[in-house]
Formats: sequence, structure tokens, C-alpha cells
Amino acid sequence: MTKFASFPEKHPLVCAIAYDGLCTFEFGISVELFALPRPEFENWYRFATVKAEPGPIRAVGGITLDAEENLGMLQDASLIIVPGWRGADTPVPEELCSALRAAYDRGARIASICSGVFVLAAAGLLNGKSATTHWRYTDLLAERFPEIDVDPDVLFVEGDRVYTSAGSAAGLDLGLHIIRQDFGAQVAASVARRLVLPAQRDGGQRQFVPRPEPKTRAGSGLAALQDRIRASLDEDWPVERMASAAATSGRTLARRFHEESGTTPLNWLKTERVSRAAELLENGTTPLSDIWEVCGFGSAETFRRDFRKTMGVPPIRYRERLGAPHEP
Repeated sequence: MTKFASFPEKHPLVCAIAYDGLCTFEFGISVELFALPRPEFENWYRFATVKAEPGPIRAVGGITLDAEENLGMLQDASLIIVPGWRGADTPVPEELCSALRAAYDRGARIASICSGVFVLAAAGLLNGKSATTHWRYTDLLAERFPEIDVDPDVLFVEGDRVYTSAGSAAGLDLGLHIIRQDFGAQVAASVARRLVLPAQRDGGQRQFVPRPEPKTRAGSGLAALQDRIRASLDEDWPVERMASAAATSGRTLARRFHEESGTTPLNWLKTERVSRAAELLENGTTPLSDIWEVCGFGSAETFRRDFRKTMGVPPIRYRERLGAPHEP
């Protein structure tokens, strides 16, 4: 049985790793979630900043910080957070990798925010596990560490006491998830309210709507067609109509879409409709019952199915988690 099998313990210790080139936002997330005093709760975390290397730590934004604790502090940690890393191509010191492995073997939980996943990967803590990171780094992570099952879409992944989150702000979602596990939904909701955040966004929610960057020049035939479709998404757009509007054949249209957008005309159209629906859901003023028609889904059921498949959550939950007014 590991030391933390009966978690949560009284005032569990959270350690955030500080390194030269520290990502200030990711580090700030760790401090805000776990270090901020919360006298309204009977039990809360202890927090320590642990230096990954000797000397003062230079942080992004011209800040320099120092900390008394070194890697030896990790032997007492319940949760260790790696808030980013100074570069996806920057080697991770073996001393840090060894300290993380020892802490994990002892029973500690290890979490990364954004590019911090490269530290966990270098330490071998993700071998045979699923993980995520910022969408800019997912291909590099998968290429460099083929033994990791990289999920490029989700906000965070949890598995066997190892947690990884996507882009920087997804670290807030992961942190609230950990707090919810440790102290329950009410405490996590209270922390979220103080941060003016939705109480919960599941890790399975997509990082973003995948919209391929067009390679066409502005004003070219395909770009003009895409602009025309975006302006009339509520209309029916079969491939035959697209081809006619672009003054080409259906086969040629399909080839051009594949070359320039990496997808088929109908898949591109579905993504555009989901993207527009997400904008309307975030805005919060268009009734949910009208969005499917405005975006041209054809039916409410098609809207729910396509939106959930692309975004990972149903439309109503997407709107609720963004804090928009709930519709009866």
C-alpha cells in the first residue's frame, strides 16, 4: 500500500517545480489553486516551490525568483506539479527525472501543465499511458515518445496517478478536477466561483474546433466558395451545389478541398457549422432550440450528434460550462 492510499490526508503537501525559464502563467495557476490560503475550509493544502536546479530562477516576463526548497522536498509531497517547461526541445536534467520517478514510486501524484508533459515523458512516467498537451506540441510529443498514447483533443488526461493537461488554461480545469477528487464537488465549486470559472469542464471536452488553415489565396475560387458558404450556413449545401458555385466538377472540387484543406467538402462544411454553433453557444443570446436551424444542421438530432462528436460534449453542457444562462 502506498503512503497516500488513504488520501486525502491532513493538509497534503503540493510541490510546484520551478526552473530557469519558468512559465509564469502555468506557475501562477499552481499557486492560485493550491497555495492561496482558504480559511473557509477546515482542511487545505500545504504548498512549496521546489527548485529543479541551483541558483535564482529567471521567469518569463523579466521576473527572478528564489526558493528555499530543493528536490529533496519531493519525498514528502502528495502532489507534484510541473508548470510547463522551458522548451520542448530542451533536455530535462536527470536529477529532476530521478526525483520525480522516486516520488511516483513512493505513491505521489504527478501533474503537468502544457509543455510540462515533456518533463514527465523524459522521466518515463508516461510510458504505456495516455497523455495530452497543448495542440501545438501533440505531434512532436507523439513523434519523440512513441510509447505514449497522445490524445490531441482533450483538456486533460488522468491515469494511474499521473495527470497531463492541454494548453495553459486547461491547467485550471485539471487543478479543479484534482481538488474535486480530494475534497469533493462543493469545495471545488467554491474555488471555481472565486476564480470566476465554470465549476467543471470534463477532461474529454475538445481543446478547440479543428479548423484546417486554408492554403488558398484570398479571393481564389475555393476561398470565395468557402466565404459564400459561411455567409449562408443555414442553407442546404450538397456537393453538387458547391461544385456548381465553384464552376467545377464534384471530383475536382473534392480534390481541391483535399489539397487545400486536408478534408472533404462535406466534412469541412460540418466543421464550419459546429464552429458557428459553438460561437452562438458561447455568446449565450441565441436560444438553443434555434441554433441547429441557424447553422444548417437539418435537425436538432443531427446538431446534437455532430456537435458532440466534434466537441466532446453535448451543446447544452457546452453552454452551461461556459457560464451562459441556462435555458429551460
